[in-house]
Amino acid sequence: MAEHNRLGEEGEKIAVKFLKKKGYLIYHTNWRLGHLEIDIIAEDNNELVFIEVKTRSSIEYGMPEEAVDEHKENALINAAHYYLQTLSLEVEARFDIVSVVLNEERSWVNHFVDAFSSTAY
Repeated sequence: MAEHNRLGEEGEKIAVKFLKKKGYLIYHTNWRLGHLEIDIIAEDNNELVFIEVKTRSSIEYGMPEEAVDEHKENALINAAHYYLQTLSLEVEARFDIVSVVLNEERSWVNHFVDAFSSTAY
């Protein structure tokens, strides 16, 4: 497995632990439908949360959350739409980002609640 894939998996594990400590109920990790993917699907205060996790080993090229551009937001919104449609769910939902920097020198997690929105939810 490529190093960046291992780093991503480790970041997702850290994000799940972090969210559980905050009281989130984790429903799915790495949910996929065809080419659509959602890193974490969870519940927080009766709200369904679709979470994108971005992990980097350094901030040399910017913070991990900066990689969630408009294209990635639209992909996540599209995936969330199919998830809700597939399960026939009509619930309050939001989109969070968990940013993880993980290296030998220093590691940290940033959580961006309601990081972006879709008028569909």
